[in-house]
Amino acid sequence: MKATIVIPNYNGKHFMEPCLESLKKQTLKDFKILVVDNCSTDGSLKYMQENHPDIELISLDKNYGFSYAVNVGIKRSYTPYVILLNNDTVVDEHYVEEMVKSIVHKKNIFSVSSKMIQMYHPELIDSAGDLYTLVGWGVCRGVGRSVRNYTKKDRIFSACAGAAIYCRAVFEEIGYFDETHFAYLEDIDIGYRAQIHGYENMYCPTALVYHVGSGTSGSKYNSFKVKLSSRNSVYLNYKNMPALLLLINAIPLLVGYGVKYMFFCRIGFGRDYREGIAEGLRTLSKCKKVGFRTRNIGNYLKIEWQLFVNTLLYFGDWVKRKSSAGVS
Repeated sequence: MKATIVIPNYNGKHFMEPCLESLKKQTLKDFKILVVDNCSTDGSLKYMQENHPDIELISLDKNYGFSYAVNVGIKRSYTPYVILLNNDTVVDEHYVEEMVKSIVHKKNIFSVSSKMIQMYHPELIDSAGDLYTLVGWGVCRGVGRSVRNYTKKDRIFSACAGAAIYCRAVFEEIGYFDETHFAYLEDIDIGYRAQIHGYENMYCPTALVYHVGSGTSGSKYNSFKVKLSSRNSVYLNYKNMPALLLLINAIPLLVGYGVKYMFFCRIGFGRDYREGIAEGLRTLSKCKKVGFRTRNIGNYLKIEWQLFVNTLLYFGDWVKRKSSAGVS
């Protein structure tokens, strides 16, 4: 068997049927499905037991968050590859086949991200992989762009864990998803860590996934999401950047945090953002910092260049969008 599909679930019973039905139609059948339930209260467990008894189900005793749940699934799997899939998705019939083809027998690849498409606006991209910038912002590549874009395989900073395939053996070398994150930015964090160890993350344009988005948190911006994301951004930079790089990147990071704070103040979540940052700084001792190794200096330099290029690309794209909006 080539792959295990791990689906974390928390009160997502209403999403499970279309997701699982799409997996039944796959052209490649060489996979198993494992659902890890974070102590749902909406009848998810009963639904799975009655309607999908053939699918392995792990029931946790409380809501431990995304990172813990997928780690349980990854550690339970025995296949060479693990696909992480959000419950609020419907996949194309060739999805698993394209995912496996994109990673099998490839050297130095840790993960491959799929082409995620907005469920209710299928003409638009939801994510073509993740980028990370010098100002500390994670960016969903291609979000809001026409699906006619991002049609070529490409290197990315990290795979979006909502629909990605991973080489299971690499987790044993670099560690698993950081459970202190609970949820949000954990995929960029592990993609960053993989690159420090010399692995690459890629994008596959032929593996198509239709994604509702914010299926568990309920909205793009809310108090819970803003607070966790801001806290985790502090963790992400502290853990993955050696002291010298933190010093070098201090000014752009501070500018990034300042701009984000003003943005969230404007939309009513300034206090949540501020509290998240404060919690991140206060609880840094919980983080396991990536150990610095001189043999990885070249990898750090490559990552720093990526951060610089991604920052230019992001702001260039932002200016272009604003100019287009002004013209229209």
